[in-house]
Amino acid sequence: MQTETARVEAFSDGMFAIAITLLILEIKVPDPAQGPLVGALLRQWPSYLAFFLSFAYIGVMWMNHHRMFSHIRHSNDTLLVLNLLLLLGVTAVPFPTAVLASRLGTNDQRTAAIFYNAVFVVIAIFFNVLWRYAVSRQLLDKSMSTSAAMISRQYAVGPWLYVICLVLAFVDVRVSLGVNVAMAVFFALPPELVRKRE
Repeated sequence: MQTETARVEAFSDGMFAIAITLLILEIKVPDPAQGPLVGALLRQWPSYLAFFLSFAYIGVMWMNHHRMFSHIRHSNDTLLVLNLLLLLGVTAVPFPTAVLASRLGTNDQRTAAIFYNAVFVVIAIFFNVLWRYAVSRQLLDKSMSTSAAMISRQYAVGPWLYVICLVLAFVDVRVSLGVNVAMAVFFALPPELVRKRE
């Protein structure tokens, strides 16, 4: 790890760890007044679904952040600000997750899914702005230009895919969440593997 970006990466790792840990706080131990424990646990399925989906998303974002900074060798004030904007989005994830969990299966589930997806559209934009800035300012390791180009191609479709999920939430929440799962898998794949499949 290069000294110039070491503190950025360490701070970012801490923020990712906090955000992913906060997700579990939305899953509550059922009150005995809710009846038999098995039934009460099963009724919390929206919370489990939202937790696992957001856990996957934050985990994949952390993986991609690590990939980015394995290429970024230099830092400046603008890069720090853009990284903070990305972390702003990451640390906000527990809130739309809680909203989605509380509204799945109700008349408000469409609104909750729209809100949830809108947050990830913004995060995807922040990811792209950070990466594009690092590329344009030549802050990358020049010996890694081939893999950097692969990352650029994979990230370029990110905001559009999240917009598709957002639009799908207006039509069918289940389909939107299903595509969300597929996208988490897609962005977890190494860019080199995606390139080979293309």
